[in-house]
Amino acid sequence: MTELDAEDAKIVTLARSARARVGASAGAAVRDTDGRTYAASSVTLPSMSLTALRLAVAMAASAGASGLEAAVTDASTVATGDLDAVRDLGGPEVPVLLVDVRGELREVVRT
Repeated sequence: MTELDAEDAKIVTLARSARARVGASAGAAVRDTDGRTYAASSVTLPSMSLTALRLAVAMAASAGASGLEAAVTDASTVATGDLDAVRDLGGPEVPVLLVDVRGELREVVRT
């Protein structure tokens, strides 16, 4: 496993906490260009469902974030739409850390 820097380790912890808090299928977190963080869990309701990563990006956008530095998710797979959402707010080349449920880094993909 590659060691994460302190800021990336923080968003991994936030993503894992968001998942555990509600027993969701996945957790995610993003860090905006001002260093603020947003964490979310996946949501499944009768009328809609959102991945944790899309919701974290939406939370950052609704708070006025103008860009993203990094994102993390512990989902088993990352949908193209999730990467599109990160790219929409963060631009190209934002690292998306894919971690397992223990927080171990599996892969880094870039938007």
